[in-house]
Amino acid sequence: MSGNAAGTRAQVQHVTIHGHRRAYVVRGSGPALLLLHGLGCDHTTWAPVIDSLARRYTVVAPDLLGHGQSDKPRADYSVGGYANGMRDLLTVLGIDRVSVVGHSFGGGVAMQFAYQFPERTERLILVGSGGLGPEVSPAIRAITTPGFQQAMGVLTLPGVRHAGRAGLRALAATGIRATRDLAEVADIYDSFKDPRTRAAIRHVVRAVVDWRGQIVTMSDRAYLTEAMPMCVVWGRNDQVIPVRHANHAVALAPTARVEIIPNAGHFPHKDHPQRFVKIVNDFIRTTEPAVYERGRWRELLDSGPDVVARQAEAGEAPVAPVRTLDVRTGTGA
Repeated sequence: MSGNAAGTRAQVQHVTIHGHRRAYVVRGSGPALLLLHGLGCDHTTWAPVIDSLARRYTVVAPDLLGHGQSDKPRADYSVGGYANGMRDLLTVLGIDRVSVVGHSFGGGVAMQFAYQFPERTERLILVGSGGLGPEVSPAIRAITTPGFQQAMGVLTLPGVRHAGRAGLRALAATGIRATRDLAEVADIYDSFKDPRTRAAIRHVVRAVVDWRGQIVTMSDRAYLTEAMPMCVVWGRNDQVIPVRHANHAVALAPTARVEIIPNAGHFPHKDHPQRFVKIVNDFIRTTEPAVYERGRWRELLDSGPDVVARQAEAGEAPVAPVRTLDVRTGTGA
């Protein structure tokens, strides 16, 4: 397996798969942890937590195709295509099984990966994830509209872009709850100066969102997580995907563990990195990795979601309570 020893600064590495150059970072040693970033971001979104996680795990943080330093071809940008790409990257790195952490759009990819490759997935951790309900920020829906490319071509001209970035960062610095995530939005906006990035992001969004909201959902397959430990983490003040989608996760997957972090937005791993790392560590420490059994998988597929619902009603399937964490005291209720 390619990688760097824990305690050293990992460099971005590259590998060409199916003719496309893919960037990734590998840190640490131990059980494998795959970190999947959100729309318009790259592996650096995990910078506040990757060093701490690498003390216990082999952390793999790729730039998804069309993002960061990875190629931006005219290609398959569906969640299924991304899941296949992650399987192939892990295979090249010699990693057979992982716990998958997915943020926002990366959460949708994580769920698809777990669905397509249960034999390679030990646990599923979703962070402000897509795929749990239709609602999503109007700014993301706007990417699907005609004229997005042309409008962004104007808005990313050097003078306009610099002023826009400065304005977004100034708003983020005000401390107003609704503007908390605008520093990250400023970085995404800046990346749109590259026409290839704009085209790739538009392909990604159009695969999962239309003008009414998210069109790709895990609701019809969430019952399969009964056979896989699942944790859902959300910032209470998320302005991109509503925090109530975390409750959707409980309804869809009664055994899921849910952690709501106060005073956090769409990037809780950035707002409260120590708390986030503690949640991940506790979840992995207190759960057994899923073991793929074809017979059990067949039983779930044959029975459908009703069998899990009946087990939960009968008390046979544990229902994890929603906990609200106090990030100042570290306690939960």
